[in-house]
Amino acid sequence: MGCTKNLLQAIFLPPKTCISPRFQARAFPIRISFVIPTLDQSGAERQLTLLAIRLAGEGMDVDVIALNRGGYFETPLRDANVPVHILQKRFRFDPLTFVRLRRRLHHRRPNLVQSFLFSANAYVRLPGVCPTGTRIVVSERCVDSWKSGWQLKLDRWLSRRMDHMTANSESVAEFYRTVVGVDAQKISVIPNGLSAVEDNDAGRHDLRTELGLPAKTPILGFVGRLAPQKRLIDLVWAFHLLHQVVEDAALVLVGDGPDRHQLAEFARSVGCRDRVFFTGHRQDASHIIPQFNAFCLPSAFEGMSNSLMEAMLAEVPVIVSDISSNLELVTHETTGLVVPLGDSVALGRAAVRLLQEQGLADRLATAAAEHVRTVHSVEQLVRRHLELYDRLQ
Repeated sequence: MGCTKNLLQAIFLPPKTCISPRFQARAFPIRISFVIPTLDQSGAERQLTLLAIRLAGEGMDVDVIALNRGGYFETPLRDANVPVHILQKRFRFDPLTFVRLRRRLHHRRPNLVQSFLFSANAYVRLPGVCPTGTRIVVSERCVDSWKSGWQLKLDRWLSRRMDHMTANSESVAEFYRTVVGVDAQKISVIPNGLSAVEDNDAGRHDLRTELGLPAKTPILGFVGRLAPQKRLIDLVWAFHLLHQVVEDAALVLVGDGPDRHQLAEFARSVGCRDRVFFTGHRQDASHIIPQFNAFCLPSAFEGMSNSLMEAMLAEVPVIVSDISSNLELVTHETTGLVVPLGDSVALGRAAVRLLQEQGLADRLATAAAEHVRTVHSVEQLVRRHLELYDRLQ
């Protein structure tokens, strides 16, 4: 527990000079309430936590409201003295949650409310939830092609009841402009921010030892939800092809989700099940990623993948599908390798290159880490939000 707490503090607690003095002197909203469905260990929750803690460290009056439940990110928030309120939402639309959220916001009367993910974005824009005069910013994190007709209609209607929308990639912004019909002037692209994870040998497990693998086993890895959008069948098939060339390689899938059983059965059917390892959800994923020899994200759609950014920052060479959101992070042959969506043969060949050509792997990994440090720092994330809040004054 002590190691976990120290790790969270290292990641989330702000440096003394996170924001330049010219921002501190300006009249930003004094009170900000962040609203999100849960505080589980996932990408949107991580971004909210980074932002809330850094803003609180700059003297802003910040609180966080979780509609459904708390979770992993409660700890760093509370450790940073950011109040967390859990509303215990039970149903898709829970009238009691509506009342609790409205009561909380009207009592606090924040200058600005910022929400993350579909249900929170919907609740804060319902009539009467936010006090008159409170600015409303909703944050969209993914190209939400999964949304049904009624959800898109609700989004279109509610888009009139917000002051602004943030998108974490150009592809997400384009989706909400063209599919949902949000005014382009009301959308700002603010990419994800990322903090480097400090090495902590006391809290780090050797992945190969844990899995019973020899110390020099080449590992192709993935971290994320085992869900259809991730196209992990393509990855397992690519690994089967890779395994014909690099016989001692292993595939490690970190995470859980509805496709886990199907993926295991598919690996068994093509004869590589004994080299495919499922770790389940891991709170120490940030310490597992640096132990990969290569990281792969073959997704059909994304917003801006936190796990991909973590791999890049950890100097692990990456392979990604050629969807627009991945291309905002990875340039082919410069910061990683890009393959056509659904092309398992190309994916397998790319993995062979990274595992067999160390010079290439090192060059791509170094350039990727520099890109993330330069463009996707937490300081950049905070600065861009502060600029947006200032415009909304």
